[in-house]
Amino acid sequence: MKHDIKDIKLAKKGALRIEWARNNMPVLKLLAERFKKEKPLKGIKLSACLHVTTETGVLMEVLKAGGADLALCASNPLSTQDDVAASLVKDLKISVFSIKGEDTKTYYKHLKSVLAVKPDITMDDGADLVSTVHRTPYSAHKNILGGTEETTTGVIRLRALANQGKLRYPIIAVNDAQTKHLFDNRYGTGQSTIDGIIRATNKLLAGAKFVVCGYGWCGRGVSMRAKGMAARVIIVEVDPLRALEASMDGYEVMPIKEAAKIGEVFVTTTGDTSVIRKEHFSIMKDGAIVSNAGHFNIEIDIPALARISKKKKRIREFVDEYILKDGRKIYLLGEGRLINLAAAEGHPAQVMDMSFANQALSAEFIKKHHKELTKDVYKVPEEIDKNIARLKLKSMNIKIDSLTKEQVKYLSSWEIGT
Repeated sequence: MKHDIKDIKLAKKGALRIEWARNNMPVLKLLAERFKKEKPLKGIKLSACLHVTTETGVLMEVLKAGGADLALCASNPLSTQDDVAASLVKDLKISVFSIKGEDTKTYYKHLKSVLAVKPDITMDDGADLVSTVHRTPYSAHKNILGGTEETTTGVIRLRALANQGKLRYPIIAVNDAQTKHLFDNRYGTGQSTIDGIIRATNKLLAGAKFVVCGYGWCGRGVSMRAKGMAARVIIVEVDPLRALEASMDGYEVMPIKEAAKIGEVFVTTTGDTSVIRKEHFSIMKDGAIVSNAGHFNIEIDIPALARISKKKKRIREFVDEYILKDGRKIYLLGEGRLINLAAAEGHPAQVMDMSFANQALSAEFIKKHHKELTKDVYKVPEEIDKNIARLKLKSMNIKIDSLTKEQVKYLSSWEIGT
């Protein structure tokens, strides 16, 4: 079994941490029981490019219980939990290629390593795995049945491929599932981003001018949590509807060139490039803290920050101090990579329970229905989405009502009026 991890001796610690996550993922536990009996992924080679965290460890257990032959690599150079990688190799006998802090060359070598098994299904977070497939000759991966994509950034990239008619196989956009983005993006990113910033800096947020760039579901979540810690939240947006919503949610809304002058803590959550640029660094206050919650480190123009700085040093484990030529200091967290995984542990298991249930069930759906799918990006089937919600409610001992026959009839008719 091939693998490339930091230290196999970390496996015992990783196993205990995976156990803790498993205890908080009841939906995946139920799926594991069914998958073990039915083996819906038997004979399937599945290559996954995900953040190698405790929650991912639980997902790997479910997929393996379902009969899948697995290979796993990291979807970000800083998101690996090395003890989890060790446990997956030693205890589950999974081929893992993932080391926290790996350089770019190693990162792409690991992507190629999981594709070397010639997978039937890909499971991606950010679309780097699928992009690598599309940069290789078609013949090398012509047998792929389909794939899944976890995050907003990846879905954007894959829809661009599909719109250009270049997508080689069908993709299910797990991020579009309501049991994913309404919870994972809002509550998961919201809590874990604040967690990462505080772990990295130990700064008090109360009273701080906290700038959130982007008011999508991730931005909503980060803003809500920052506000809950008594920060003075400022929203930067380009979409008029989202800006209007942010204003009515009680936040101050302004352009980035204005926010840059007064902000003390900055977080990018857009999925787009160069959100914070040279002209913004040049007017920031001394001591400004800059971080990113988006998938890639492109949202902050780090090369521009380096060019206008005379010195850089690592002042804390996840904090780089840039001293500008005029003496001002700007602090970049986690090398501009997603701060919740660079400096903290990522999303809590309770929300990843639903996100990864979507992954597992979408993989099962692809095996069953791949012949019916064209080379396009699909939403998670509604029945899967609602079934996950039902299972989650059941695990929380929450009961809900059902429509009466009269109500069903009313909703399906047009004749009944005033």
